[in-house]
Amino acid sequence: MPITLCHIAHSSSMVDTIITLLLIFLIIFTPIAFGAMELWAFSLMELGILLIIILWAIQTGIVRLRASEKSLNSPIYNPCLSGRQAQSAIPMVLLSLFLLLILFQLLPLPSGLIKILSPKTYALRSALSLQPSGLSFPLSFVPFLTQIEFFKWLTLIGLFIFLLHWKPLEQGNRTTKRLMVAVMMVGVLESLYGMFEFFSGHRHILHLEAETFVSSVTGTFINRNYLAGYLLMVIPVSIGFLFSREVVQGSRYGGWRERLSSLDGKTLLIGFSVIVMILGLIFTASRMGILSLLLSFSLISFLFRNPEKGKRFSKTAVLIFGLALLWAAWIGLDAVISRFFSVSEGFEGRWKIWVDTFQIFKDFPIVGSGLGTFLYVFPGYRSFHIRGLVTHAENDFLQLLSEVGLIGIGLLLLVFVFLFFRAVLAIRSFHSSDSEKYIAIGGLVGILALMFHSLVERNIQVPANAFLYTVLWAIVLKVSLNRKVIDKS
Repeated sequence: MPITLCHIAHSSSMVDTIITLLLIFLIIFTPIAFGAMELWAFSLMELGILLIIILWAIQTGIVRLRASEKSLNSPIYNPCLSGRQAQSAIPMVLLSLFLLLILFQLLPLPSGLIKILSPKTYALRSALSLQPSGLSFPLSFVPFLTQIEFFKWLTLIGLFIFLLHWKPLEQGNRTTKRLMVAVMMVGVLESLYGMFEFFSGHRHILHLEAETFVSSVTGTFINRNYLAGYLLMVIPVSIGFLFSREVVQGSRYGGWRERLSSLDGKTLLIGFSVIVMILGLIFTASRMGILSLLLSFSLISFLFRNPEKGKRFSKTAVLIFGLALLWAAWIGLDAVISRFFSVSEGFEGRWKIWVDTFQIFKDFPIVGSGLGTFLYVFPGYRSFHIRGLVTHAENDFLQLLSEVGLIGIGLLLLVFVFLFFRAVLAIRSFHSSDSEKYIAIGGLVGILALMFHSLVERNIQVPANAFLYTVLWAIVLKVSLNRKVIDKS
């Protein structure tokens, strides 16, 4: 029986549905599984992303088969799509170069080349060998850990490329809304569960007794700062989702009284969910998380204003934050406020780690000590006494600098600058009545909030946070690119 175009279209639609369900599953699974920090959890995340990419490749083959079954008319050249592909090629090239750098760290290289690229690596390796000149060894001090980190970056970059080219995110915003609803649902559940465990005195993280860990709201994460980083991304994009609905509804009514009375149950539920997540973040007692939240709402209240009506800030954003703060004060903020009185102690410990981490960079300035090797390299540079191990540098960017050097951090910085300015320029072209504008701004503010928080904490290294960070970047860019295509058509 011959395959008809209807069969092919139906198969492609089924693949899109399966991919959407897999994405929603990963959005829910990665934070619930202890932030996907365990080996089994992030391995399952990687397998899920790999399955999505395989399905997408199959779907692409189906679409090409459908195109070959069509009439003999030649395909129409679309300059908008061509320009969009050219623009997306630049970050793809830079990210590919970064992955090649990590592979380069894993390759056994002649000792003479090692001596040129990383004299400190050559000196340390030479001390362990009687004939260093005749040996070859990799730049990474722990190739196994670098290999694990390579596959993490590879799968997340693959997910990013897939999302940028996935058509359901181009055809309207239904799929985007589904993904955002899943993200918001997880943020609310994490906040509610974390507050229940903390205030009830149960002090568990799922099935694990965690009396020492649950000294504040942590949700299913093993560290309060990891949950704070996650909520810093979820809260702004949820507010953007709320404003996108409010713009559609508000355009039908005049005064604020009519708009308030016209709010439906879904809009009120989203607003209440945002308040709950703000409460969850406040009671994590993460000092930098709370400061990042304040920065986020400052940006949101300014960017979500309506300049056509002469407003200097968004009253809705201020109202939401004010209600959350009043509710938190009614519950009690003593434990949160007391954390800010110990800022100097926390900063002093972090500063010592930063100084020693910078010493690693000074010894491995060009290509770093190897991605993921901080845990094993840092003890040789530690200048202070501490009980236990220092597992991370308390600064994502400084740790990356020590592990991948100037070349690696330079490539990632170029990618960020390119994507950021492209998103900003696209967002500026939106009209204040465009609902997608607020989704893009909310996602971008969430990205910036996480990066600000990462200046004093580990966030991007947490797989659940890195996964959501990747999804938010893709959503922001897809909304921006769709806007450019619409303007040019």
